Amino acid sequence: MPTRPVAGFALMLSLLAACQPALNWREARPEGSGALALFPCKPEVEQRPARAAQGAMGLAQCETAGRRFALAWADTPDASQSGAALKAMAQALAAKLNQPLAPPQALQVPGMTPLPEAAQHRLAASSGVTRLAVFAHGGRVYQALMSAPQDDAAAWDAFVGGLRVGGAAESAR
Repeated sequence: MPTRPVAGFALMLSLLAACQPALNWREARPEGSGALALFPCKPEVEQRPARAAQGAMGLAQCETAGRRFALAWADTPDASQSGAALKAMAQALAAKLNQPLAPPQALQVPGMTPLPEAAQHRLAASSGVTRLAVFAHGGRVYQALMSAPQDDAAAWDAFVGGLRVGGAAESAR
């Protein structure tokens, strides 16, 4: 029965709320994403439907307390390309921020396809810190992002810890 995990999830949310009153955590199921995420503010969702030779793409994002949170998703033409897409996504963000890509840290998102390229990274610059997680579910790749003037490991852990994809997102209903 899902009551025990839901009760634990509610306890985690209440503890987070007590520790970070500026962040109002809530579940979001961005339409078309196939994901469940915890956002500390109400996300705005943008989507582009699938076109010939391109899959669907979307972005859910919000800003609060000086932090930006985002979850992006895109379909690859073939699930066998997911690992290469994850690697390219992380490298592209590091290049955009003009930062070296930090060594990857382990990442576990319920429902994700286990791929060696699924990871999280921390990128620090004089303008702030960006945390990034890349993972996939089949042929759909995801990028979770938090940008802030100062690192906030607790907010990042709550954001990444609230992610679910595929069947894990559905069973959390």
